Amino acid sequence: MASTCRLPDPETSPLQSIAATRRSRITPADIRQIAFTLVDRHGARALGYACEAIAEMEDKGEAESAAAWRALKSEIEDALSGRIAPAGPIRLH
Repeated sequence: MASTCRLPDPETSPLQSIAATRRSRITPADIRQIAFTLVDRHGARALGYACEAIAEMEDKGEAESAAAWRALKSEIEDALSGRIAPAGPIRLH
């Protein structure tokens, strides 16, 4: 039997105001690690997961989250193509 979760009302949830004011502290090294973890676990499907996440964040109007997923997607593409290695230098572009 599947369990159900009741999501908080976004209009009254205290998490809404926290999420609106928080800033990401994710680093380029974090993005690299996450990308390689996704590629190791899911192979080429990781790219599709990133694309789905970007679309979902854009649909929700979460531009910053969508931008973070775009950075992750770029890193996944580079990992899949062999342009980067897990321990290689990190260059932002």
